[in-house]
Amino acid sequence: MKTVIQIIIMVFFAGVVSAQKPLFKFGEEIGFEKITSGQKVKWEPVQWIQVNTEDSTWKLQGKELVCYGLPIGVIRSEKKYENFILHIEWKHMEAGGNSGTFVWSKAEPGENRLPDGVEVQMLELDWVNLNMRNGEKPPIAYVHGELFGVGGVKIIPDNPRGERSKSVENRCLGKGEWNTYEVVCVDGTIKLSVNGKFVNGISQSSQRSGYICLEAEGAEIHFRNIKIIELP
Repeated sequence: MKTVIQIIIMVFFAGVVSAQKPLFKFGEEIGFEKITSGQKVKWEPVQWIQVNTEDSTWKLQGKELVCYGLPIGVIRSEKKYENFILHIEWKHMEAGGNSGTFVWSKAEPGENRLPDGVEVQMLELDWVNLNMRNGEKPPIAYVHGELFGVGGVKIIPDNPRGERSKSVENRCLGKGEWNTYEVVCVDGTIKLSVNGKFVNGISQSSQRSGYICLEAEGAEIHFRNIKIIELP
């Protein structure tokens, strides 16, 4: 006969296992050596795994992935990545919308339901207008591809704003308009291009391998054209 403690443990781990289930395939990945082989190559689909949101949080809609923002949490890539280039296009649908992507993450949610890693910020332009502090707007640097370590991950910012790194130029577009990020991650260094220009970076990340996560943080956001190139 099972004890109460054994039953609790079984229920807990059953929940963990069921949460970490495959959701859908979206986006493509390819190895660098295949690109340079000179032969015709095939991109492979990226499998996404549920971490701590709901299945209804995400919806495939043609060539777009719609995230409805609630509950707050993430989905993750099936594979871990170390050195890679991530191409990702996104657009917010609400004024002041909040989201992002995490790289080099363990995809283990913390107290605020979000994991560790390095976050690549995706905020809608009106976020600073809707989050006044003591009558003053936060710096626009919050919006434009800010990079920062979370969950105990330490980084050295290229353009410091405290422990975070801010973009040197504001290039993001507002709600309903597509933005393009190129995120180059190599040996603990990240360089971020926003809409065609490199504007931010970090180095010496204390965590240099892990999952890629897409974030639900309260607002509807759409993703498309996710491509991952694994580097040597």
